[in-house]
Amino acid sequence: MSVEVEFLGHSTFEIHSGEHRILIDPFFTGNPQAKKSADELNPTAIVLSHGHGDHVGDTIAIAKRTGALVIANYEIVTWLSEQGVENVHGQHQGGGFQHPFGRLKLTIAFHGSMLPDGSNGGNPCGLLFELPEATIYFSGDTALFSDMQLIGEAGIDLAILPIGDNFTMGPDDALRAVQFLKPKQVVPCHYNTWPPIEQDAHSWAKKVDAETEAKTHVMQSGDVITV
Repeated sequence: MSVEVEFLGHSTFEIHSGEHRILIDPFFTGNPQAKKSADELNPTAIVLSHGHGDHVGDTIAIAKRTGALVIANYEIVTWLSEQGVENVHGQHQGGGFQHPFGRLKLTIAFHGSMLPDGSNGGNPCGLLFELPEATIYFSGDTALFSDMQLIGEAGIDLAILPIGDNFTMGPDDALRAVQFLKPKQVVPCHYNTWPPIEQDAHSWAKKVDAETEAKTHVMQSGDVITV
């Protein structure tokens, strides 16, 4: 069995695992990379890494329309509940839970998490999915940190990492992250959406391919890979 991962622009991905559609950080409105609209997505679950507007994005509208379970840290799901989102599940860093699609553990991430209206968004998180078909690590917006070596002990089939610099890891630190994590496959994200995070992803991929054993996929919005 395999799992499909679709890139939807910036840091938005959808994982297709059996009957489950897991939408990560659904940023469509105002996303210059998005080729789909929020109305085209019908996820069974939505998972948020942190509270910034380019990650919370269209969560409220999608969740209200579809009834999808929204998973995030406690502060974010409390805020979403106040916005009228009813189907939520709160977790926190270091905590895992067995959801219908598989086990999800929230890992540490070094970033911010203020919500779009200025509310407290708690701590940012990475997302470690242990699905029936594969283990996928979505680091979220983060700096490089040495505990990625411990996260890698989970046996990661796919790592999704930011390379844009300025707000997150840049290419050099993201290469080091791949060396720490030792994933079988890796996808860069959070780059080229706006001028401050412009990067040459293909050049980065060549370095990863040369210096690690990971297979790198540089994806365009709408592309799908199999893990």
